[in-house]
Amino acid sequence: MSGHSKWSTIKRKKAGIDAKRGAIFTKLIREITVAARQGGGAVDFNPRLRLAVDVAKATNMPAENIDRAIKKGTGELEGVSYEEITYEGYGPAGVALYIETLTDNPNRTVSDLRHAMSRHFGSLGTSGSVAWQFERKGQVVVSAAATTEDALFEAAIDAGAEDVAREGDEFIVTCSFSDFNAVQEGVKGKGIPVASAELAWIAKNEVAVAGSDASKLLRLIEALEDLDDVQKVHTNADIDEAALAEAM
Repeated sequence: MSGHSKWSTIKRKKAGIDAKRGAIFTKLIREITVAARQGGGAVDFNPRLRLAVDVAKATNMPAENIDRAIKKGTGELEGVSYEEITYEGYGPAGVALYIETLTDNPNRTVSDLRHAMSRHFGSLGTSGSVAWQFERKGQVVVSAAATTEDALFEAAIDAGAEDVAREGDEFIVTCSFSDFNAVQEGVKGKGIPVASAELAWIAKNEVAVAGSDASKLLRLIEALEDLDDVQKVHTNADIDEAALAEAM
C-alpha cells in the first residue's frame, strides 16, 4: 500500500507556478521556528529541523530567512510562540480530514476553520473522531527519470522502507515514522536523488470521491490550506482523476 495522496502530487506540481509564495514561506518559517524550539538549532542533530530547512531551500527561501527563523526558535531572537494543534473533521461525501496547525491564537484558528468548513460543505468533528483512520508515515519522493524502479526498490527496502509505488512520473517510497531518516539516507547513499520528503498522516483505507463531491472537496482543502495557521491537511479521499486534472 502506498497511501500516497494524489492531491499532494498536484500541489507539488503547482508549487512552481503558485502565486502564493509568501504564504508558503510563512508556513515554513513557523515550522522551522517550532522545530528549532523543540529540538535545538543544530540542523544535523535535529531531524525535524533538517526536513523543514530542506523543504524551505527547495522553495528557494532566502538563507537569511531560514537563519532568522531558527534563531527565533532557539531564543536568540525574539519571536512568537506557536502551539501545535490538530483538528479533525469531515468534508463532502463524508470523507475524513485531519488538519495540522501551528498557531499563536487557537480561538482565531478554530473560528477560521469553522468558517472555511461552513462555506465548503465541511464540518469540524470532535477529538478522536477521525484520527483513528490515519497513521504516521514517512514518504520519500523520487523522480522516475532519476532511477529505475528496481534500483530504487532495492535501496529503499534495504534501508527499511515498507513500499515503493509509481504514481505518474514519480516513485513514492513509504516507510514508518521511525525509519524516515534512515530511508532517505539509504536512497541518497545509492546515488539516487530525492525530490522531496515529508512526514504525513496516511489514511489506512481510502474512500473514492468523484464528480461534484470531488470538486467540492478540493475547494475545501484549498480553502483550509490557504489559512495561515494551517500547515497540512490530510484526507482519506481517493480523488477522481478528472477533478484533479481540473485543479491544475
